[in-house]
Amino acid sequence: MKRVAILSVHTSPLEQPGTGDAGGMNVYIVQTATRMARLGVQVEIFTRATSSDLPPVAELAPGVKVRHVVAGPFEGLDKNELPGQLCAFTAGVLRAEARHEPGYYDVVHSHYWLSGQVGWLARERWAVPLVHTAHTLAKVKNQALAACDAPEPRTRVIGEEQVVAEADRLVANTDVEAAELVDLYTADPAKVLVVPPGVDLERFVPGDRAADRAALGLPADAVVLTFVGRIQPLKSPDMLIRAAAEMVVRDPGLRSRLVVLVVGGPSGTGMKMLDELRDLAAGLGVADLVRFMPPQSGAALARVFRASDVVGVPSHNESFGLVALEAQACGTPVVASAVGGLPVAVRDGVSGALVAGHEPTAWARALEAIALNPAYRGELAGNAVEHAHRFSWERTTRSLLDGYEQARDTFREEVFA
Repeated sequence: MKRVAILSVHTSPLEQPGTGDAGGMNVYIVQTATRMARLGVQVEIFTRATSSDLPPVAELAPGVKVRHVVAGPFEGLDKNELPGQLCAFTAGVLRAEARHEPGYYDVVHSHYWLSGQVGWLARERWAVPLVHTAHTLAKVKNQALAACDAPEPRTRVIGEEQVVAEADRLVANTDVEAAELVDLYTADPAKVLVVPPGVDLERFVPGDRAADRAALGLPADAVVLTFVGRIQPLKSPDMLIRAAAEMVVRDPGLRSRLVVLVVGGPSGTGMKMLDELRDLAAGLGVADLVRFMPPQSGAALARVFRASDVVGVPSHNESFGLVALEAQACGTPVVASAVGGLPVAVRDGVSGALVAGHEPTAWARALEAIALNPAYRGELAGNAVEHAHRFSWERTTRSLLDGYEQARDTFREEVFA
């Protein structure tokens, strides 16, 4: 495997995860692409240009190029408007490949259904296999919508069905997602490859919690509950605020110590949600306990995790949940929704706790069982680090490269059959 073309239409790997459309997928692409390059594979990532100031080509890391393809207006284009720009984006991708000799790329790997549509055409034009990672699936999301969230459009459902039918390999994060591809999208089981995401075990490590709290201006004896992620109904950041209010009702003495960190930026259908969360906290009488922070990355994000007693991941759906894994690698137990891939990312009763549903009392009990019990929290913290070490981006990357080889072999057999 010499060269890989990665397609990420709607979000650039250069963007800060935690706001807009940037999230776990961005982390996934950056981490796997850089590790492929370290193994001698040349990687080119195609993404839509969102500013006239962006260079046509940028270096993400040695051996990894990001190509900014002009497709539609640079700014003010919502993700739901991007299907109308797929033709322009595809033209830009094909143009870049046309400058090279035929067979320049060995495989094309598309991320999210918009990229899959482009990858489908690139596969036909370049005569190379298409590997696709959905990251989220419309039919699954629509089965578990938050009360105020909008369903995914039929356009996306149809687009996903087409990509599933055409891809040579479908990468699923977990066995649950693999089953969803087969059951909901009639995917060929032989083409579905389960590859769990990883965690950066050099960046996300246990450390000095007192020092990290001091750096964030948090009292040493505070009880810190943390949400990290994009602010949108799907992620349900309101659940930690509701649970905190319930905890204070149950134990009024906790008010002087309790802190809720909400770390992230607005995204998708949650563009007004920050104001709604502030209003919610005020209405529940806990506005003084809630602190909002912008998206964090690198060492700053690890500091937030280490400063926390518990990290909450109350999503209505997650194909995996990288935040849960990163927090655990830092030695912080996680309370998560028992949905999607989170039961894989979090070991219930071992590295954290899983909660069925979104009832504030149930979340309050799960959070306080860990946050208010130092001995139990310490036990879970040790297990959390051990659990996180079962995952690594190196392992993910090697599994992807194996999948690319399998897809290429199958593709050649079909072509020359």
